[in-house]
Amino acid sequence: MNTLQERQEEMDVLARTLYGEARGEGLTGIEAVANVIMNRVQIAREKGGYWWGNSVKDVCLKPFQFSCWNPDDINFDVIQSITPSDPVFYVCQHVAMRAVRGTLKDSTGGATHYHALSVNPAWARHLIPCAQIGNHLFYREVI
Repeated sequence: MNTLQERQEEMDVLARTLYGEARGEGLTGIEAVANVIMNRVQIAREKGGYWWGNSVKDVCLKPFQFSCWNPDDINFDVIQSITPSDPVFYVCQHVAMRAVRGTLKDSTGGATHYHALSVNPAWARHLIPCAQIGNHLFYREVI
């Protein structure tokens, strides 16, 4: 069972990830990225562990999974210094709270991956999108 402090840390890391990855996507897009993270956590828990991490914090911080946490990414410094006074970060905090509490409905069809429409990553070439939300395509990798 998570302590209150661990749960708060999870929500903070998730909110910062959402801000760094989807702040320009509006509420629906922010929620969809949260769904991907929570779907990964759920799969890891069901399998007794998975390579991308077993907790919200581990999944978000796994190297090269969410680019905003890469130290050379333009968003890295932004997500380190953002405060709740930013209205979009405030929204991200509330989405993160709902996600961690388990009250966020999955709008992605169980997606575990996503990418912007403007790119065509090699990992996605063999997958069929399960949703398009905003400027992102979402995929459920069969595991």
